[in-house]
Amino acid sequence: MKTIFSGIQPSGTLTLGNYLGAMKNFVELQDDYECMFCIVDQHAITVPQDRLALRKNIKSLAALYLASGISQDKSTLFIQSEVPAHSQLAWMMQCVSYIGELERMTQFKDKSTGKEAVSSALLTYPPLMAADILLYGTDIVPVGEDQKQHLELTRDLAHRFNTRYNDIFTIPEVRIPKVGARIMSLNDPAKKMSKSNPKEKSYISMLDTPEIIMKKMKSAVTDSEGKIYYDAEKKPGVANLLTIYSICSGESIESLTEKYKESGYGPFKEDVAEAVINVLKPIQDRYDELMASDELDAILDQGAEQANRKAEKMLKKAENAMGLGRKR
Repeated sequence: MKTIFSGIQPSGTLTLGNYLGAMKNFVELQDDYECMFCIVDQHAITVPQDRLALRKNIKSLAALYLASGISQDKSTLFIQSEVPAHSQLAWMMQCVSYIGELERMTQFKDKSTGKEAVSSALLTYPPLMAADILLYGTDIVPVGEDQKQHLELTRDLAHRFNTRYNDIFTIPEVRIPKVGARIMSLNDPAKKMSKSNPKEKSYISMLDTPEIIMKKMKSAVTDSEGKIYYDAEKKPGVANLLTIYSICSGESIESLTEKYKESGYGPFKEDVAEAVINVLKPIQDRYDELMASDELDAILDQGAEQANRKAEKMLKKAENAMGLGRKR
């Protein structure tokens, strides 16, 4: 069975975009693949974090994974910092990385441009990401377009290590979902929906109440034409809402376009909001149960044990290949 690895930072409550573009797909994938789902808290500290908020976000994210349908019986859910092999292999990956290729990473340039001082971890973020993936013999990494460059570097580092030392790492395949991979901002459909956006009306949080969801959806940007059809270039706001509606309802974009061809934006937006509310309500109910019980910690303990067992085996192979320590 092939292995899938995915990591999400605990840097705030996940958005509808995170769910539709990633987590919803994960639930379906876990029936056919060995899935490793990692809460990458070490990546989160590449920028300053409030200690208490970070710990709260870690547990909240884990609960959302499970509430969305990730099963501890089918998948391994764990916290990155509870598996020391991640940071150990990350150093080894740094040793086969070149400064030039790290400086060319788009995300590093975006986050460092114009700043007097940035954390060195922003530069070495990709080798840690490579370590996350390579530790588990990962075959497939489902990611959004914004992470494709990092995954290409992971493939390069794995190939470089295999050629220079020993052929131990699987070269992972990058998989970008064709539908819903990039849910856009509600108030600026040229940008991806992001939980880091300071404008709360730009995104729908997975924990937003029905009233808030309806209010945000009603204020979503469309255009002055007043017609509902899919055209990502000419009508990005409407196209984004159609994508959201289609994934949440299970109806095709074509059937939705036909359904609302005589409708205005007001009723259309209300129906999109209702579809979103119907999807998120059972997730929110299960989330509340998990956060109020000891079940969550027990699942994370189990996940850490399983992940450590797998990661240690690969770490020892990598150390032996490089000549570190005593041969084991």
